[in-house]
Amino acid sequence: MLATHPTSTPEVQEIVRDAIARRSPLRVVGRGTWLDAGRPVRDAAPVVLDRLSGIVDYTPGDLTLTARAGTTLAEIADATRAHGQWLALIPWGGDAGSLGATAATATAGPVSGALGAPRDVVIGLETVTGAGDAVRGGGRVVKNVAGFDLTRLMVGAWGTLGIVTEVSVRLRGLPEREVTVALPLPNALPALADVLTKLRTIGIVPLALEMVSETLATRLGLAAGPALLVRIAGNVESVTAQRAALATIDEPVEIDDAVWSRLRTSDLLDCSIVRMSSSVGRFAETWVAAQRLAAATNGHVHASVMRSAARVVMPHTDGTLPADALAMLQAGGRDTRIWERLPNDLWSVVAPSAVNHRLATGVRAAFDPHHLLNPGILGEDSA
Repeated sequence: MLATHPTSTPEVQEIVRDAIARRSPLRVVGRGTWLDAGRPVRDAAPVVLDRLSGIVDYTPGDLTLTARAGTTLAEIADATRAHGQWLALIPWGGDAGSLGATAATATAGPVSGALGAPRDVVIGLETVTGAGDAVRGGGRVVKNVAGFDLTRLMVGAWGTLGIVTEVSVRLRGLPEREVTVALPLPNALPALADVLTKLRTIGIVPLALEMVSETLATRLGLAAGPALLVRIAGNVESVTAQRAALATIDEPVEIDDAVWSRLRTSDLLDCSIVRMSSSVGRFAETWVAAQRLAAATNGHVHASVMRSAARVVMPHTDGTLPADALAMLQAGGRDTRIWERLPNDLWSVVAPSAVNHRLATGVRAAFDPHHLLNPGILGEDSA
């Protein structure tokens, strides 16, 4: 289908209203970097927001910024860096993705455990609903009160309730000093559990704590074996003290900060991705289970310690996964699993549940009464 590239909110409204008149479903696209994520969208005309870009308002003194949905994270990083600030949204996939897609998918990255997920960072947005109405939630200032939190509803709705056209975010000041260090991780479950316990008690306040499997560590150019990446920031005294605290576990080795960019773009081209999370006390077991699953597919795994969540990246061949990996997935476990990517034919095999909750379907009907926006992506009935 021929794609449309609106350049303003009124143009998006016109596209939606035309789609309503023709009963033609729409596929919302940002910069196109995550189109294989989430459940497959049924046949729909693409609405590409790459031309709906640019910073609308930036007030460094207020630590707030508003940009159109198609603005890339790289553009925002360049603009804020000049004022000693940054946007703490560094999702998996890199900075080529758009601000609107990051908000719509609620994609969190390695610093989300310390600085918040998109629902914490986004303070307001504008969206065009499936009825063709332009509505705003939140605002452009950090202090904002509303009886109904439309912003949090839209963030993570995957464009099924409305097409996000503008996003307002809170910023942070760049730290005085920032260092990334690596520590080796044990493979044995008891020793790993002991390390995770110590990380919670030694008095560090890192921006990120990311575990990487041996396969991924090699791809990132680290020493052989699984590793823990620690991103430390603050004044010189704070960073020095935190490094000393880490040394009570093992000797930290300083590495290039660019490892975080390599990690965020380490997903394979043809792969399935599942997030496995659990309680803090059981996370060592979840990590071991995630490594077994990755090994069965010749894939890799990394985990955000502060969120107790592991991402298993599994390459697939001919749109399927090895039989032993499928058996592990179908067997389930004590962890919670959320799929990011999966071949179309495997959704019904390993993730058959559909969105059919009465409240969820009611909200969808209120904002997209004709079910035209990203049909199928949240697993609703395809009929």
